[in-house]
Amino acid sequence: MYNSLELFQTATAMARHAGSRQAVVARNIANADTPGFRAQHIAPFKESYDTQSTHQLRATRSGHITHEPMMSVARSIADRGTEPSPNGNTVSLEQELLNSVAVSREHSRALAIYRHTMTVLRTTLGRT
Repeated sequence: MYNSLELFQTATAMARHAGSRQAVVARNIANADTPGFRAQHIAPFKESYDTQSTHQLRATRSGHITHEPMMSVARSIADRGTEPSPNGNTVSLEQELLNSVAVSREHSRALAIYRHTMTVLRTTLGRT
């Protein structure tokens, strides 16, 4: 039941995206001393979502129009492009810690949206 609601799908996509971003941040931190390692990043969910087509057709009943719901967001891992240190490493621990905080906020936002949607559904059904 909950999987068919777009708000749950979006909250799930936000949480997965935050998890992917956190994995990249962790990989960057783990390789902070690796010579020649290039720091990578994934764009925030908002930027990834904005690149998607927002004007999609929506089915009003089953079989009316078939479309794919937005379950996955394009997640391109890109090189950060910062100035390398003498050993060729481009990881900045300060920047990675700031990125980690931003990712944590994105994940918390996704969970808050999910919880609020559950509260609205429970209230609608008369179950508080």
